[in-house]
Amino acid sequence: MTLANRITLARIGLIPIFGGLAEAYGRSVAAGKPDEKLRRLAAATFFFAILTDGLDGFIARRFDQKSRLGTILDPIADKGLMLAALITLGLSRWNEGFPAWFPAVVIGREGLVVSGYWALKGRRRRLEVKPSAAGKAATLFELFATLAVLLGARKSTVRFLVMTASALTVTSGFGYFHNAFRKKPQIPQRERRRRSRDVPS
Repeated sequence: MTLANRITLARIGLIPIFGGLAEAYGRSVAAGKPDEKLRRLAAATFFFAILTDGLDGFIARRFDQKSRLGTILDPIADKGLMLAALITLGLSRWNEGFPAWFPAVVIGREGLVVSGYWALKGRRRRLEVKPSAAGKAATLFELFATLAVLLGARKSTVRFLVMTASALTVTSGFGYFHNAFRKKPQIPQRERRRRSRDVPS
């Protein structure tokens, strides 16, 4: 349990805290008495969680603390935080929150990529999925859109960020599938050697 992994676990622990604060603020808005303190606490929790994302990665690289556990925990923390933000801000009655279709677009793409990965992995035996430029940009704009909602940005600003993030999300999803089907199946080196020995001379 390295320091980097402890920070990642702390980020996972922040997810329910953020979700609870965001949902509580949504209830206050629905009651007609928005509690701005809850909104600010939710925004601070989300922003702090983002900072720990960069911190644990830096520590892992700087002090050679990369581990198998870290490669499992880090995407769980990242995806879990964004999933909590998308669902909470999309379904709760936030002022200028996400449109209901935005979480569906992002979560739908993630589901298709994961299901496609496992479907192709059985055929190719080895399949490597590398983040694309569009995928990284989509994640960045999803973060910007979330922060815009949490900080109470104008409706036009939130709409622009949501539309941009949605377009990049769909583009990156098609890109992953295009690259996956374009590549030839990869056969492990040990399997290639076995096949070469089985070929009659």
